[in-house]
Amino acid sequence: MELFRLTATEASELMRRRELSPVDLLESVIARTEATEPAINAVTEQWIDEARSAAAASEARFAGGEALRPLEGIPLMLKDEHPIAGRLLEDGCLLERGNTADETHPIVERIQAAGAVVHGRTTTPEYCCAPVTHTKLWGVTRNPWNPDFTPGGSSGGSGAVLAAGSTLLATGSDIGGSIRIPASFCGVVGFKPPFARVPGMAPFNSDTYCADGPMGRSVADVAMLQNVISGPWVGDAASLREIATVSGVAGPLDGLRVALCLDLGGYDVDPVVEANTRAVGAALVAAGATVDLVELPWGPERTAETAWPHFGAVMGPFIESIAEGDAARAEQLMPYTRAFAAQAAAGGDYVEGLVAESAFYRPFAELMIDYDVLVCPTVATTGLAADEPCTDSAAIFSQLMTLPFNVIGRVPVLAVPSGRAPNGVPTGVQIVGRSYDDATVFRVGAALEQELALWTDPAWWPAM
Repeated sequence: MELFRLTATEASELMRRRELSPVDLLESVIARTEATEPAINAVTEQWIDEARSAAAASEARFAGGEALRPLEGIPLMLKDEHPIAGRLLEDGCLLERGNTADETHPIVERIQAAGAVVHGRTTTPEYCCAPVTHTKLWGVTRNPWNPDFTPGGSSGGSGAVLAAGSTLLATGSDIGGSIRIPASFCGVVGFKPPFARVPGMAPFNSDTYCADGPMGRSVADVAMLQNVISGPWVGDAASLREIATVSGVAGPLDGLRVALCLDLGGYDVDPVVEANTRAVGAALVAAGATVDLVELPWGPERTAETAWPHFGAVMGPFIESIAEGDAARAEQLMPYTRAFAAQAAAGGDYVEGLVAESAFYRPFAELMIDYDVLVCPTVATTGLAADEPCTDSAAIFSQLMTLPFNVIGRVPVLAVPSGRAPNGVPTGVQIVGRSYDDATVFRVGAALEQELALWTDPAWWPAM
């Protein structure tokens, strides 16, 4: 197997046994990035010299018997949204070209302190407000499985580099599905932590829809990164003091109860997505779980009606402030950004929205009295075009089965692959836990990963 196809967990074990050099591993992913980037366009910048120095330092730690850090020697790329003091922070927007960050995101500080070899940054849609990844600033990011299709968004670049083999771990963030949509379309694993589990920066650290989280090529990889980035931070009053360690170790699911919901109350799910979701249910039964088909009274219309007042109070005004009321500045924004802001402005009364969110949560909470996790598709469709305009919010929202779990943002959601569609694009499912029960979704994800044996097979990944 090529070194760039190792999981982070495998690479860490090999390095700790002195059977793999972090320098050789980094050179493998650098070469892979060089080979795939012209086609995928998922990397905004690379820090090769700094990464080589970091990899050499890790190699010296291994050789010298020094204390090893949790991510020692593991190549990792950061979603470009995560700021680093003194580095570019352009948010995929022409209006931000050349802008630099004044401070570093806490998860970046933790990743660096944990010994990861950070070697690049990954593309996003403008201001992370679309489920596709193309901008006037960076161009179109494409899916390694089929370049006619998008890797998703807004963490599309992170999903794409993981699938292509250009890195072993990546960061993402999720306010409406931005980790889970790319995880589905790219055939990788992503975790939307419950609100406040991972610290964030103002103003979105106080947004219950929003979470920064890990992405990787296995459940254990994602657990490894999640354990590094979670926990309280002095700059985030919302961050939880409780430390919730998670594990990607697979085991039987005897006695565990799974609610399997195919359409969340009215999403138009593609037959291939449904078939792959049912196969996941069968695999969970084989792993020892009890699986029941259930219904939820949500659907895309109710979800959108519940979410738009929230976006109108938080994300919409943020985007409006960028244009500064200047028509010429607004014209430089992406059409999907302008469409999102316009829809958010008409979102409705915020207080009524909060009441609607509570009513939205109730049937889920009642269902989960009898079940340990809910499993459902991640995206209803089998793919979106790489340059999909995404200006019709209703049409797009009707395909994204991720948003309900931002509305009830205190639930943990692990996104894993479920199979592939005839167009080559992977499909995925979400494993949703009770509020703040992170450990159970990882337990189910690890067992499913072992039982399905899809993305653990080296033949799973796109050849490119």
